[in-house]
Order: sequence, then structure tokens, then C-alpha cells
Amino acid sequence: MTPRTGKKQLTGLLAWLIVSFVAAAIGAAASVQAGPFYTRLVRPDWSPPAYVFGPVWTFLYALMGIAAWLVWREHGFRAARYALALFLLQLALNALWSWLFFGWHLGALAFADIVLLWLLIVATLVSFWRIKPLAGLLLVPYLLWVSFASALNYSVWQLNPGMLG
Repeated sequence: MTPRTGKKQLTGLLAWLIVSFVAAAIGAAASVQAGPFYTRLVRPDWSPPAYVFGPVWTFLYALMGIAAWLVWREHGFRAARYALALFLLQLALNALWSWLFFGWHLGALAFADIVLLWLLIVATLVSFWRIKPLAGLLLVPYLLWVSFASALNYSVWQLNPGMLG
């Protein structure tokens, strides 16, 4: 068990939020210049406008950081290492997706990445739920958004074979 001191808990929360937002920044670096590319892509009618993605992802990364903190807070890193390792692995795949899709225009690899990401989110959610149900619950919006993003990734890739080879 980690000590329950207020300072240690606040430091832990900030650390997990920083970890989450560092992954977000790594992914965002690939999409900073993606506006012109994204607007040239043929997208399905149900595709949200580009301005929706930033606020949604900001909210989801905050929830992810809080969820990881709750797990860490409950047992510490050592006792929860499997669940937290899954969390870190899915964060890495999340950041990689932006590079595959926006940076390198690799639709098939981006889709493979997001499918694996979805599976890792499910595994992380279940692992978190077993430790702290609220932590698992905080990952549900993330799983739902990535489910939607997976369908969108597949559709956009299929509609743009020349641009997302």
C-alpha cells in the first residue's frame, strides 16, 4: 500500500496525469500539421468535424490519468504492476496511432494498431476494475471513443486507398 499522505497522493496524481498527457503530446506532434491532409481525405458522413477531436481527447487523457492514479493509489506500482504496465503499453500504442495515420499515412498499419489498442484498453479496463472499480469505469468513455475511432479509421482508410496506402 502506498502511504496516504496528501502530498504523496497529489504528487502521484500529477505524475499519472503528466504520463498521460506526454503520450497525448507525442501523438499530437504527428497531427499538428495534419489539417490539410485530413481535409483532403474522403470521410464518411458520420465523421465528426476536426475540431471535436482535441477536446474529446483532452477529456479522455485526463480520465486515463485519474484512473491510473486510482490504481496506483490503491496498491502502489509494484503490487499493481501488471495493470499499470498494460496502461503504459496502451498509451504507447495510442501515441503510435497518430504517427501511423497522420504522420506516415499508413492506413492499414494504423488500423492494425487501433485494433490492438482496443484489445489493450479492454485488458486495462478489466485489470483496473479488479483493483478499483471506479478506475475501470473511468476507462469506459475511452473504450467507447476508440471503438468509434476504429470504425472511422477503417472507413477513412477504405475510402482513401491512394492517400492511406
